[in-house]
Amino acid sequence: MKRPAMFSLYPAVLLLSAAVASVAAASTAGASPGQEPRLRSPSATVLPNAQLASPQIARRVEALLKQMTLDEKIGQLVQYNDQGFSATTADGDQALAANPETKTRVDAMQLAREGRLGSMLNVVGAEKTRAFQEAAMHSRLHIPILFGADVIHGYRTIYPVPLGLAASWDTRLVEDVSHMSATEATTAGVKWFYSPMVDISRDARWGRSTEGAGEDPYLGSAMARAYVRGYQGSDLSKPDSVAASVKHFAAYGAAEAGREYNTTDMSDIRLRQVYLPPYKAAVEAGAATMMSSFNALNGVPATASPYLMDEILRKEWGFDGFVVSDYTAVMELINHGIALDAAAATEKALKAGVEVDMMSHFYDTQIPKLLDEHRLSMATVDEAVRRVLRVKFALGLFEHPYAQGAEVTHAVPGHRPLVRRAAEESFVLLRNAPVDGKAVLPLGEGVKSVALIGPLADASNEMQGAWGGGARTPDVVTLRQALERRMQQRGGHLLFAQGTDIDSDSAAGFDAALQAARQADVVVMALGESSAMSGEAGSRAHLDLPGKQQQLLEQVAATGKPVVLLVFSGRPLVLDWAARHVPAIMAVWFPGTEAGNALANVLFGDVAPSGKLPMSFPRAVGQEPLYYNQFPTGRPPGAADLSRPPAGDTRFISRYIDVPNDALFPFGYGLSYSSFAYSDVRVSRRALPLAGANRPDARSLLTVTATLTNTGKREATEVAQLYVRNLGASVEQPVRSLKGFQRVTLAPGESRQLRFELGFPELSFYDVRSRQIVEPTHYTVWVGGSSQATQQAEFDVTR
Repeated sequence: MKRPAMFSLYPAVLLLSAAVASVAAASTAGASPGQEPRLRSPSATVLPNAQLASPQIARRVEALLKQMTLDEKIGQLVQYNDQGFSATTADGDQALAANPETKTRVDAMQLAREGRLGSMLNVVGAEKTRAFQEAAMHSRLHIPILFGADVIHGYRTIYPVPLGLAASWDTRLVEDVSHMSATEATTAGVKWFYSPMVDISRDARWGRSTEGAGEDPYLGSAMARAYVRGYQGSDLSKPDSVAASVKHFAAYGAAEAGREYNTTDMSDIRLRQVYLPPYKAAVEAGAATMMSSFNALNGVPATASPYLMDEILRKEWGFDGFVVSDYTAVMELINHGIALDAAAATEKALKAGVEVDMMSHFYDTQIPKLLDEHRLSMATVDEAVRRVLRVKFALGLFEHPYAQGAEVTHAVPGHRPLVRRAAEESFVLLRNAPVDGKAVLPLGEGVKSVALIGPLADASNEMQGAWGGGARTPDVVTLRQALERRMQQRGGHLLFAQGTDIDSDSAAGFDAALQAARQADVVVMALGESSAMSGEAGSRAHLDLPGKQQQLLEQVAATGKPVVLLVFSGRPLVLDWAARHVPAIMAVWFPGTEAGNALANVLFGDVAPSGKLPMSFPRAVGQEPLYYNQFPTGRPPGAADLSRPPAGDTRFISRYIDVPNDALFPFGYGLSYSSFAYSDVRVSRRALPLAGANRPDARSLLTVTATLTNTGKREATEVAQLYVRNLGASVEQPVRSLKGFQRVTLAPGESRQLRFELGFPELSFYDVRSRQIVEPTHYTVWVGGSSQATQQAEFDVTR
């Protein structure tokens, strides 16, 4: 949505199925502009959020709606920030997030007094929110304001950026930290999070990859459900619950060339099979609100798309909440070229199903005119107001409009263990080669001196990544601070040299860095991006280490000392040279408040790394977009050695001539300090009758089992993954797709049988008429530790 300034415990559970199914289509519906005619599923009969659909709330909404003037109704449909109001938050912070300059000039406090302000953007703090809320509660109808904020991965106590959190593959952990952030932010008056971002991202150039769960719809759906459960809990009206705003609907992550705000274009099959499942999973989990995306999809801007907002979201999925535009997205319909003026933009957005206009200043100025000209009906306005009021009643705002409890203004000591564990689980060990016959990590007792080198070693302001909540830099534990304490405890010492800045042409610090490296037993290098290089408006055309960091890495490696490379980033980077020359590499993302302590625990072996990649790391930026679940081609490379230039039979195949096709580090990949073996992959049935499988309610049709063994010398956690391929279908299917995973902790030598259930959600696909179906085809399943799993079994769906 915006770019930030300062705001910029339980075991995991087995996920057996993804709620990615929509009811099989039965009737033909007209297509929106830019869309082909298709079969539409019947209106949903299951209400995703029973609380929003309760008869009691409906009666309260209707009673209030009858009393409202047109101005008061329109007020519920607009959102502004606190421009012109000078009160600060409890710790003196002036802003929650930095936003583009707009031409909007309104007096938000006066609107609140008049009952003409429905919601506010990034206005936080008990004092500040109370000032606006008191004004609203003294208006004619006493309708409270809903305060929304960019709380993406923590409010005061910050956990890893969402891409890093997804690397944990731990849905219960995601639920726990999400609830934690809600408990903190609600003390500052916030009852609505602009999160989770569930956009699938297959292109590491896109900066907002950092805000999502990566490239896979199954993993993305699991994470989406966890965020919604964590934020909203079982009852929206509870003091520590917040309404989720699932974003960005839809397909924002498929921006062409990975360039921010760019257009997207795809088939309906790809939309439904890859990009829509996480949004749908969030709706089914009860998400109270959605946010429209900036992009156009197949020529129609999402903010003006009846196909997305009405046909799919409301009619197919039964969504009961409201949709808010992204920041000035209604106004931007003019830039898209589908609206000539503010009135046309308002008409198209509101009719499409975008109930709340964030910061455009269009709805409040244009709705009266559109009603007078009969271009908009009062019924459309009333339905939009109903949806907003419905959420406010469900949140209990009418009964409890103000922040409750002592306001949280700093990182909470009691929350540090949870965010530290989240960081530890997010780290992905990419390489751990032996030096002198022994793996570099974990650092052993013989290591008495460590050289810590790099611009991110002591950068407390960078550890929180994009959208770092209401974090305070002094609360952050840096890697340098943690390693200094650890080395003192071990009777050793730490040598520190920054070496270079993150994005600088200066090599002035190289000599000091090289001197430190030569004096140390082991070198730990903290390299990567700044937090501003990812997130919104953070697209990059080059994915290498920025500035002089690559040169610094190469010179330090040339000293011959064992090197551990810690890669701080909000996306996959190109690490091809490092993968060939650096013995130990770990992706650590932006870990949050407890960054240093979590890293020290993993580096010294107190905790074994267990993270797995949620996005593929490319060998070269020219491979992007890159993802594991690609479609097959008519000329596959087969057994050709793609590391060699093409010649003879290896030329006229689907390949690059200068780099292999595959990822340097693939989706689902991650090493441990132990080792694991998979065996005995079996299916409970060799044949499934089509009549039983092709039913949307069919679950547990077949069980896949496998044996997982810890073959190493220490206890460790493995993320076991199930992949499926479907051959013989009417529409080509990916070479493999994730359909299940579980985190398993095993003692040395311990074995455990894994069980995965397959049903309609896992076996079905979308056909050329956009129907989700199962056909009589041949299936292969793999179980292993990454998307390159080799242990397999097969079965058929038969007529």
